[in-house]
Parts: sequence; C-alpha cells; structure tokens
Amino acid sequence: MGDIDWAEINEKLPSARTPEAKAERKKMFDLFDPNGNGVLSLAEVDKAMRDVLAVDDLFDAKPAIMRAFQIAKACTASTRSDGVGDDYIEFREFRFFLLSLRQYFEYHVAFTRSDENSDKKISLEEFVGAQEQMEKWVGPIGDLEGEFSKIDINGGGAILFDEFVQWAITKNLDLEDDDDKIE
Repeated sequence: MGDIDWAEINEKLPSARTPEAKAERKKMFDLFDPNGNGVLSLAEVDKAMRDVLAVDDLFDAKPAIMRAFQIAKACTASTRSDGVGDDYIEFREFRFFLLSLRQYFEYHVAFTRSDENSDKKISLEEFVGAQEQMEKWVGPIGDLEGEFSKIDINGGGAILFDEFVQWAITKNLDLEDDDDKIE
C-alpha cells in the first residue's frame, strides 16, 4: 500500500464524541442500513464501504473490515426483543465499529507493507527484511527470529493478519505516516 490519504480516512469515519459527529454517524448508519431494520449485517457493511464511504483503500482492506465488524457486534449485548442484535451492529455499536475500523485499517496497511510478495502472510524472510520499518512503528525488536516465533501463534511458519494484529496491539503499533488526530 502506497500513499494513504489519512485525513480523508479520518474524515470519512466520524468518531468524535460531539453532537455533530453523532448526527453524522446517525446519517451514515441509516445509509449503511438500506432495509431500515436498525442493524447492520457484514454484507451491508461491506457494500456500504464501497457505496457510502467510497474509499477504495478501505473497501479493499477486507481483513480489517471483518475484524472491526466482529469486535463491534460483540462489544455490547443487544437489547433488541427480536433476538437478532448480537449477530449484527446496532447504532449504539457503530461509533466503536468506526474507531475499530480505523485502527485495524492501520494494522492492515502495516501488514501489507511488510508482505513483500502479497501472499497475505509474512514469512520470516519478509519479517527480517521489514525490520527497519517495523522498528519505526513499534520500537526496537531485538531477536527477530524469536519475535517472529512469538507472533506466529499457530506455528505455521508465517505470520497471518490476525496474528500480526495481536502483536501490533501489544506493541502499540503506530505508522509514522498516518494522521492519528481524532477529534
């Protein structure tokens, strides 16, 4: 992933705790929810990423969308009487979804920049080759092979996106070129 317009990403994901941002989120939620049932399915979110947000970099970051959806739908228990809320995102979870999407997108960009051959996994060779840029994001790593083994939770010989995210969270990964300003 080359140049990301982080200001546009942040603008398209209104997460501030202001009445204006909440009103913007409500309008956006309604656009994400074309059938008006008050909950968002993964399919509706995916379609809205393309049609409502219209940011190709976000739309193409399927692993980030999936993780953000999964964590947001589980962040609170549904109060809906029809029993379907826990499998979907409700409006009260939507701000958390947008915040999570922004963070997981940053992890996705870092992962993609480290995945030299674009096979959706990071080999030891790629990890070692990305040392300099990764240390900009997380600080000194030290024993690269040992760190790689810790990240490769399933022992498959490569780092998958979910494994990378768990590591990135513990390391407080922060890309040097993103705009972290969230109002």
